Amino acid sequence: MVRSKQLAPHPRLAERVQRHLQSEWLQAPQQPTVEAFEAFTHNFSFTGHKIVLDSGCGNGKSTRLIAAHYPDCLVIGIDKSAARLEKVTAGNSPHREGNVIWLRAELASFWQLAVKAGWHLHRHFLLYPNPWPKPGQLMRRWHAHPVFPTLLRLGGRLEMRCNWEIYAREFAVAVKIASDFDVLIEQPEDSVITTPFEHKYKASGHQLYSVRLPDLSGAIATRFPNSPVA
Repeated sequence: MVRSKQLAPHPRLAERVQRHLQSEWLQAPQQPTVEAFEAFTHNFSFTGHKIVLDSGCGNGKSTRLIAAHYPDCLVIGIDKSAARLEKVTAGNSPHREGNVIWLRAELASFWQLAVKAGWHLHRHFLLYPNPWPKPGQLMRRWHAHPVFPTLLRLGGRLEMRCNWEIYAREFAVAVKIASDFDVLIEQPEDSVITTPFEHKYKASGHQLYSVRLPDLSGAIATRFPNSPVA
């Protein structure tokens, strides 16, 4: 179980989300991720492919499962940890295997670069992100991070799974503020798409949560036309 002194959605969540939607995030993408993105776009052709992201893919096992489920798509697994990715890339990044490409990159920077490059996703999986459960860590959670508008502008159907109800509730609140879309919080469906964390949590009796969204990029552009796109 996730342990936290926070027992309900953070009282400053709405304020943070509104601020990020209405102001530009000035932090430049991290240079190693810029170089990784440039190497990726230079070495791999994905013109005409539907793109699926597995953001925070860890050791890459979930990416393989997603790729098998979407054989007509180019599936990109991204993680910032070289040690985790080495299990599938043997230290080479980017690394391709069939319709999968794994890439070592920092997610917020990668999302910025992808939006700036005009990407529009087919699907996006955000499976068991770090919950950052201390109340003072709110802005490290993706829904309260300055990159949140960029995440939604990438488009595609998005699924976020976690094992902390408050994280799921906060994510739903942030989406409602940004898009006026009413979000259901559900249990993850039985699926071939899973992760080692999900197996561990299920074995330990954790309650799991899923937030699934349609493509909200158009809603964000309409409601907040001046929100940052990179």
